[in-house]
Amino acid sequence: MKRFFFRATIILVLLAAGLGIGAVLAVIEGIPDIEEIKGYTPAEGTKVYADDDTLIGELKIEKGIHASLKEIPEYLIRAVVSVEDSNFWAHKGIDYLAIMRALAKDVIAGRIKEGASTITQQLAKVIFLTPEKTVIRKIKEVALAFRLEKNLTKEEILELYLNKIYFGHGAYGVKMASRAYFGKSASDLTLAEAAMICGVIKAPGDYSPYNNIDRAKKRQYIVLKRMNEEGYITKEEMDEAFNQPLHLSSVRQDGYGPSYFLEFIRKYLEEKYGTDAVYKGGMKVYTTLNKDMQAAAEAALKKGLEELDKRQGFRGPIGHKDIIPEKASGEEKKFDSVVMEPGDVMSAMVIKVSESEAVVKAKGMAGRIMLDDAAWAAKLVTAEGKTIRNFNILKLNKILSPGDIITVRVKRVNEREVFFALDQEPRVQGALFAMEPSTGYVRALAGGYDFTKSEFNRAVFARRQAGSALKPFIYAAAMDSGFTPASVIIDEPIIYENKEFGDWTPMNYDKKYRGATRLREALTHSMNIVTIKLLQAIGVKKAVSFMQAMGLNGPFPHNLTLALGSISLSPLEITSAFATFANEGVRMEPITVKYITDNRGSTIENNRPRGERVISPQTAFLATSMLEDVVNQGTGRRAKALNRPVAGKTGTTNDYKDAWFVGYTTELAAGVWVGFDDQHTLGRDETGSKAASPVWVDFMKEALNIMYPSGDEGRPFPVPDGIVTAVIDPLTGLLATSESEKVVEFFKEGTVPKEYSTDYYRKKALSQKEGLKKITPEPVQEEPED
Repeated sequence: MKRFFFRATIILVLLAAGLGIGAVLAVIEGIPDIEEIKGYTPAEGTKVYADDDTLIGELKIEKGIHASLKEIPEYLIRAVVSVEDSNFWAHKGIDYLAIMRALAKDVIAGRIKEGASTITQQLAKVIFLTPEKTVIRKIKEVALAFRLEKNLTKEEILELYLNKIYFGHGAYGVKMASRAYFGKSASDLTLAEAAMICGVIKAPGDYSPYNNIDRAKKRQYIVLKRMNEEGYITKEEMDEAFNQPLHLSSVRQDGYGPSYFLEFIRKYLEEKYGTDAVYKGGMKVYTTLNKDMQAAAEAALKKGLEELDKRQGFRGPIGHKDIIPEKASGEEKKFDSVVMEPGDVMSAMVIKVSESEAVVKAKGMAGRIMLDDAAWAAKLVTAEGKTIRNFNILKLNKILSPGDIITVRVKRVNEREVFFALDQEPRVQGALFAMEPSTGYVRALAGGYDFTKSEFNRAVFARRQAGSALKPFIYAAAMDSGFTPASVIIDEPIIYENKEFGDWTPMNYDKKYRGATRLREALTHSMNIVTIKLLQAIGVKKAVSFMQAMGLNGPFPHNLTLALGSISLSPLEITSAFATFANEGVRMEPITVKYITDNRGSTIENNRPRGERVISPQTAFLATSMLEDVVNQGTGRRAKALNRPVAGKTGTTNDYKDAWFVGYTTELAAGVWVGFDDQHTLGRDETGSKAASPVWVDFMKEALNIMYPSGDEGRPFPVPDGIVTAVIDPLTGLLATSESEKVVEFFKEGTVPKEYSTDYYRKKALSQKEGLKKITPEPVQEEPED
């Protein structure tokens, strides 16, 4: 019996030992091998460069931008060690004294209040282990911390840690954090800035100065105090750093602006080369993007959408918090805690409000909104844009209450006071696409108001009805069908009978008819009836073939509604087609990537400008000449502000759902679309001229200044061989006589009118015009004149 119990005991001991060993093996399974840790380097992704060969972005699996320990200021290293792990240089991965202190505090508090993870443990958790809070994971963390300490130097651990820790606002590592918070490199951080960034590590959401400057400053003080206690800085240095104003950057992201462009490049590369090559292959992609033009495109689009949004009305506060105004107003931070820059946009809470001004608190500081800086909010609307009330005399206390959370923009800063303007984030969207007509190089691409809120690239992938922006292609096609800019079509009421769908009675935007109208005049003023009759004359099939040759892909409606732009196009598609007019009939394929090299420096892709003549230089010139009049005399008048030869066309669709302006100079073509993603109306009178062309003008002014910094009046559009001029009567389009008015018109050789504008033709044209003035039809509007 004793022998039995002895054997049983041995078996149980062995079984327990086996289970213990199995448990240990199970726990450490999945922990990276030490050679893997020592050889750990981020996978080399793809670097993307602008047209001047400056880096604009990286495509990689690992987040962050690596910085060597030599690039990181000593202030920041000491700050991190002081507040995160003061015994870092002495312990072997686990700080037992810190654990005991934390346990004591937890016992006193009756709950888990204080952690005791060392920097090494934090590194293990951040890089190699999953974030779940379990006993098994904690054991793995400790085991890996021991491995790290045994096989890496303290400096190597710190470098890994400072490159991988999360600092909030999309910033991984100190290099990104320095850019996100202060717009500078890590090596240029001051003591005050280093302490602020270090303070964020514990809880980025709580201690970000963008989210709450009060908490951020308190945390900064704790970091500075710990540095003083550890002997890294003196009391005087601590006080001086704490009292320094913080020049926060207005850019909280990675710092690479053209996100829509980078996303477009990423998709292109993945489709062509595969994900492994993109994220691990070390490619270098040299693009056509001009950084300054891209910044101008984004700024112009944002400004235009914000102005349009304000015209639509104030949608009210974005939130509300119950407060005691007297208490809230007494908590604001001293003004010298942080520096605000004019134009910065942020959330604010209303502390008190009267008829003429509101006191608000933003980033822990109080400021004022004056009545004039909220005047646009006199129209109060629902979230869907329906009008609730129009205030003839706006009083701020009618639209704001204490505790309301609103969006504000810094207007100006005086000594120790900041003034805000009431703001709101637009719901409306838009896009801008710009390319060089002569090369096809894409110079700017803005796919929406804010990439971080919506990654859908409207410049490339949004297909929206073109409206009158399509008309130039019909008029250009007519130039290949025997028509001239002087050809006359009668602008009059028309009805197209259709037993299946009902009669169609199109009309002009202003519900007026002008009788005999030259094609140049009709395009200048975006006249619908003349365009429909012109399309009918040349044939829908021929017009569609012409548009396809210009690069428009359809699908096309094979009926006369095509004259009113009932085809959906992307900004890229229609802009590149307009650029063909600018390039004298040679269509250039849009190019975003110039060339690509692999990780050995060998060129694996090289895209040279490639063009194809799709229309004659003469047809292209006549179209351009008519589009110049759209700018000089018609719906595109705003573009005259460029003070140089410009051709362009507005476009507006039914119910004001889409607004367009597409135009070009000899050097650059650009297209702007504005609208809601859900095809909600922009509001009455929000035409292409009003909603889209201001964006185009703002962008082109900056873009041309970038191209010609010393100033340039612009080159006129070249007149090709085969184009002649003749003096005509603008009333009839026929050759002028001594009694008629006279204008100079362009013609292709052999198409100049042979008849003169005699009294017979003049009286006939005048009679038509007088008769049509009396007609005031009531049909539903089709296409606005913009």
